[in-house]
Amino acid sequence: MEPDICKFCSKRSLAAGKLGNDELEKLGHNCVKVIFSKGDVIFKQNALSSNIIYIRDGLVKVHITGPEREQILKIAKGPTYLGIPTTFGDKINHYSATALTETSVCFIDIQTFRGFLATNSDFSYEIIVDLCKNELNHFHRCVNQLQKQSPGRVAEALLFFADEIFGNNSFVLPLTRHELGDLTGNSRENVSRILADFNGEGLISINGKEIVIANRDMLEKISKSG
Repeated sequence: MEPDICKFCSKRSLAAGKLGNDELEKLGHNCVKVIFSKGDVIFKQNALSSNIIYIRDGLVKVHITGPEREQILKIAKGPTYLGIPTTFGDKINHYSATALTETSVCFIDIQTFRGFLATNSDFSYEIIVDLCKNELNHFHRCVNQLQKQSPGRVAEALLFFADEIFGNNSFVLPLTRHELGDLTGNSRENVSRILADFNGEGLISINGKEIVIANRDMLEKISKSG
């Protein structure tokens, strides 16, 4: 990339905002921006991990293949980092990431990233905060997956897309029914039945992949009660 591109990037992370001009120039020399189309694999489980992945813009599913089926670990929206734990904890990716929409990604040289961690405490602090938030979110998600019933998990997912991803009660679901099952720990058939029930009860309105949350209060109750 051009050396000044990171200095004037509108999608910089909070951590990158703590870098000085010389560090931003170094970052620009040691990262590559790639545009992925919907369905493209950004990085693959069990492949060698050699870069820090920064999602500048777009929507990504992070997923892992288990003993019996695939599990979607989370939906990530740019700007955000991906793969820091697996890159630093091992040399092999422990999960995959696939673009759900057109996605702009920066591949950052790991040695350059490590250098910033070693020499810039403000940068390191922001990275640690980001990792801690992700871990806490993962803990809550694990508890919800284990203790909520299927309708509660689907309701929670719909509210997540409305609030965290699109910021609107009306949105186009970026997942297939099968993928929504992988995200919520349900079968495709079970997800389809629950969505049909929600639609019939007036909680949501479905038109193809477009979903409108019509009764948020009741959907939130189902999400909380499980």
